[in-house]
Amino acid sequence: MGKVLEFTTRLRSENSLGKNKTEAAQVHDITEARQEILSRDRREVKRTILTEFVGAFVILPEKGLLKAALYDISENGLAFELDMLEGAFQKDEEVAMRVYLNHSTYFPFTIRVTNARVIEDEGIVRHGANFVKGTVNDVALHHFIKFIETVSASLKTDTGDVVVSHIS
Repeated sequence: MGKVLEFTTRLRSENSLGKNKTEAAQVHDITEARQEILSRDRREVKRTILTEFVGAFVILPEKGLLKAALYDISENGLAFELDMLEGAFQKDEEVAMRVYLNHSTYFPFTIRVTNARVIEDEGIVRHGANFVKGTVNDVALHHFIKFIETVSASLKTDTGDVVVSHIS
């Protein structure tokens, strides 16, 4: 493990620039900024796999299924987007949701909306929601999230570098 330098002690005891010892140089902690960048990078990978890998729908009573784009997912909940023209769910509203693994196979679960915000330039309403615990498919949902997290750590983007040019 590398050495750890204690900056605050050094700032108080040394005066390498010849300045008045009572003037302390500012030390900036970049830990939070770095963590935000890493978190944003991780979410981007998850968003990519979610929007292109699985289909999600919310169930509107007496209307049927409405396509939702999964934006982000974690152990406690998810974020999804609806077309702005479709409207928005209200805070604390419980919504039945389905994740489709192909055109006909899905597993249902229930979410509770925690927030909704309009993103005008994209024409969508992004919702944040928590999973309602103790409802149908808690176990399947847990394993699905772990699968997404595990796979997203080693995702690659297909750049078309491997192409079959002639098949005999």
